[in-house]
Amino acid sequence: MRYRRRRPDSVRSNPFPFSFPVASRSLCLALPVALVMAAAGCSSVPLKEAGTLSSYGNLGAPKGKLSKSRVYVDGTRLSPAKTVSIVPTTFAFNAATRVKSDADRVMVANALDRALCISLSDKYQLVSAGQPADLTIRSVVTDIVPTNKAMAGVSTVVTVGTGFVLPVGVPRLPAGLGGLAVEAEAVDSGGVQRAAIVWSRGANSLQNNPRVSEVGDAYSLASKFSSEFSRMLIKGKEPKGLDISPPSGQRMKSWLGGKPKYAACDAFGRPPGLMGAVAAKYGAPPQWTEKKPKPAATY
Repeated sequence: MRYRRRRPDSVRSNPFPFSFPVASRSLCLALPVALVMAAAGCSSVPLKEAGTLSSYGNLGAPKGKLSKSRVYVDGTRLSPAKTVSIVPTTFAFNAATRVKSDADRVMVANALDRALCISLSDKYQLVSAGQPADLTIRSVVTDIVPTNKAMAGVSTVVTVGTGFVLPVGVPRLPAGLGGLAVEAEAVDSGGVQRAAIVWSRGANSLQNNPRVSEVGDAYSLASKFSSEFSRMLIKGKEPKGLDISPPSGQRMKSWLGGKPKYAACDAFGRPPGLMGAVAAKYGAPPQWTEKKPKPAATY
């Protein structure tokens, strides 16, 4: 009787029989981990009043999920306004005590005012603080939840490192997340409140990159606040839903670190641009790329 010889493994038709299942298992493991972390990873920051608004009686009921806010806007009285002055943002006492460094507080305030100044330049002429204007904006940071620097560092290593070995990105670790709360108002030349907002937001695992800084999250959330408040002032009504409109040319130029449309915005420094975006991706402190304010000049 003749027997057929068994082909050795080296000449089988599929030389890598387990390659696809391994990749599949990695994907199956990564997706649930990412989803669980994303669901759990969000800090909560309550709305907080500091008593600095000229009136709280006009504010509506609290709204929002990611960002919570109470707002008031008088669109009819806002519409004739042409010029805007931004008073530098200050900190309520309790908020100031939660950040050790005065330089960090100044950096967060400048980031907020700069984003507000650039956004409002789409509609209004911005003039320096103290100059006569149709509207004057005053903002106060009412609370800060400091970012845990150690956890931000670990999260950066995990997030960036796994990006090289897993087919899907892993969200930020849901621990040590920071947050920000702000109240602000726009008053007319007679000192009458025409718009106001009490706002808060916590960082989350999906949208906020970890940065190794006590104010890493507050720094990025400052621009979120400015975006929401400026939309309300420009539209003259409470904005609904996400803003999916493309940024204007002057906004893009300013974001890249170019000269702002109005010299008054230079008082809050220029955005760090592409270098800042790269630094944020790899967890570098915002202090490394933040640009110092310049004295306002005539363009």
